[in-house]
Amino acid sequence: MDIRLIWLAVGTFAIGAESFGIASLLPQIAESTGVSLTQAGYLVLVFALANAFGAPVLAALTGTVDRRRTLTVAALVFSASALGAALSHGYFDLMAARVLMAFSAGLYSATAQATGVAIVSPDHRARAISVIVGGTTMAVAFGAPLGAFVGGALGWRGAYFMVAGFGIVAALALWVMLPAGLRGAPLSLRQRVGAIALPGVPPALLTTWLTMTGAFVIIIYLASITTQSVGLPKSLVPAVLLTFGIGAAIGNFIGGQLADRLGPNRTILGTVTLMVVLQLAISEVTVLPTTVAGPVFFGVVFLWGVAGWGFFPPQSSHLLSLSPASAPLVLSLNASALYLGIAAGSLIGGLVLQFGTVNDLGWVGALFPAVALALFALRAQMRPRPAFSRFG
Repeated sequence: MDIRLIWLAVGTFAIGAESFGIASLLPQIAESTGVSLTQAGYLVLVFALANAFGAPVLAALTGTVDRRRTLTVAALVFSASALGAALSHGYFDLMAARVLMAFSAGLYSATAQATGVAIVSPDHRARAISVIVGGTTMAVAFGAPLGAFVGGALGWRGAYFMVAGFGIVAALALWVMLPAGLRGAPLSLRQRVGAIALPGVPPALLTTWLTMTGAFVIIIYLASITTQSVGLPKSLVPAVLLTFGIGAAIGNFIGGQLADRLGPNRTILGTVTLMVVLQLAISEVTVLPTTVAGPVFFGVVFLWGVAGWGFFPPQSSHLLSLSPASAPLVLSLNASALYLGIAAGSLIGGLVLQFGTVNDLGWVGALFPAVALALFALRAQMRPRPAFSRFG
């Protein structure tokens, strides 16, 4: 394996540690800044929207710039923004810092994938992308619970100092390890967004959006579900996130293996079905006796991590099969769909808390992957081809 891919993945690890680790920090942030939990959730909404819409614009503007310079600057800006978040004086200062983090994170992720594809041989492109995206998976598995642990020990500001440190390490390593003069093709924003019109891509992106929307109705409020619904102490929140993360790491591996053996479409169908069942189970755990609810909740969260992150390898494989020549463009659009799902999930989760209870987050979240399954069934009935041939 090209060692440079590992350092590209360190940057995606730093981004993922912040993006997913904030779930455990929201109650602290809400209390510290004097806002409601729903308002704290808008920090996730704003970050996701800035990432989803900013990434393609910034990638188009910097497409012909030396990629080593682009990646290093993006990582440094991300780190500086994390420091700004750690030192912020209030809610709106923190929101402004997270917007800047989102822009730099989106630019970094898009450029890192394009760079990974450029520095390896054509027959290793999919592997290069999987390594870089694997940084995000490792962030879910270990970065988010580490952030929760640091947040519990040093407060949410301490967690942001940690994230800033990861970004600085990535910036220094990339400046040393990557070759200078590596530039991308001069693609306009229209060309980049135009990949959305490729055959099969729209339903695939819709599937990503629906599954991520449903997942993040729950994920960003997982700390509140753990303490308020299940009744576990705050000290166990890092353990819950670690359980979810270990499941995610295992799911990422299993998803890739199953996609190779069964095909990406069958694997996508299976993982999305499991997500519906397990997200419903998160709401049902709350009716169990307290002595039973905790262990069952840990089991459900683990399996949910397996199913949720088992979805990404076959989904990426499916997108690559639709347009191998446009792999970086299509995958960057999939990343935008993912962050739009995060945005929608945080907004809907906030509305659930405003008009319902924490116990309602599970079943509401399950509705969205259920819609993805219904759309799949509808498309299958309208096609004369086998049902699993082109599931998005």
